[in-house]
Amino acid sequence: MATGDNEVSAMWRTIRRILITGVSVFLLALFLLWRIDNPRVETLRIAILDRVVPNIEWSLNPLTSINRMISDYQTLEEVYAQNRELRRELQRMKGWREAALQLEEKNARLRALNNVRLSPRLRFVAGEVIADSGSPFRQSGLLNIGRIDGVQDGSATVDGLGLVGRISGVGDTTSRVILLTDINSKVPSILPDSGQRALVSGDNTNAPVLDFIESIEEVRPGDRVMTSGDGGLFPADILIGTVATGPDGRLRVRLAADYRRLEFIRVLRQAPSEQIVGPGELIGPALPGDALETIEESRATEGASQ
Repeated sequence: MATGDNEVSAMWRTIRRILITGVSVFLLALFLLWRIDNPRVETLRIAILDRVVPNIEWSLNPLTSINRMISDYQTLEEVYAQNRELRRELQRMKGWREAALQLEEKNARLRALNNVRLSPRLRFVAGEVIADSGSPFRQSGLLNIGRIDGVQDGSATVDGLGLVGRISGVGDTTSRVILLTDINSKVPSILPDSGQRALVSGDNTNAPVLDFIESIEEVRPGDRVMTSGDGGLFPADILIGTVATGPDGRLRVRLAADYRRLEFIRVLRQAPSEQIVGPGELIGPALPGDALETIEESRATEGASQ
C-alpha cells in the first residue's frame, strides 16, 4: 500500500516538474519574442495579439474592476484625509466664531453703556466687573477701578439700562459694588407716574421691595421707579425699574439693569453743590457807612415823634 502511494507521489512530482519547465520555457520564449526588434517578429507579435486578445478579453474585466477598486480606495483615503482637515478647520472656525460673538456682545454692552442718559452735572468713570461675590446673604461685585481712578465710597453705579447699586468699599485699584438686590441696600425713590415716594429695599431676591409708599392705591404695575435724590447719596432721576406685584402680593421693582450680563459699570461722581457761607448773602449786599447812619437817624426821629 505504501509502495503504491510512493509511486503516485513520484508521478505527480514528475508531472509538476514537466509543467513548471514547460511554463518557464513558454514564458522565456514569450519574453524573447517581445524583446526582439525585427519587422518580421513585430508582424508575428501583432498577429498573435489579434488572435489571442479577443479570446481573453473577458478575463481582463476582473483585472479592470480590481484596478478601479484600488483607484477608488486611494481616492477614498484622500477624501478621508481632507475630511479630517476640514473638521480641524471647522473646529478652529467655531473657536473664532465664539470669540467673535463674545466681542460682539461686549461691544453691544459698551454701546449701551455709552447711550445711557445722565445729568450734565454727573461725571463718571467706567469699569469692568472682574468678580461676582454674590451669595445667599450678600449681593455684590468687584470692579477693576479704585481710588486712583477717582472712585469714592457711596458713589452710585449704573449700567446701560439703569441703576445697579452703590460703591461700598474702595481700594487703590479695586472697589466693591453693593447691588440693589442686597439686603443692606436702601434707595430713596419716586414714582413719576403717580408722584408717590417710596424706599426700594433689597431682600436678596431679583426684585427689591417697595416700602413706605404714601398711597398704594395710586400705584399701578408698570409705573416707572426713579431715584429721588433724597439724602444726597444717589443722584436724582436715574431709572431703577418698573413696579410689579410679587407672588407674596407686595409691590416690588422689576430692575432695569441686566444683572445676568453685568460686565461693564459706570461709577457716577456727582459734582459738589455750591456752598452758601453766611446768611448775609441771602439778605443782600452790605450797605455803606453813611447809609447806615442815615437809616439810624431816621429811625431815631420816628421814635421821638411818637
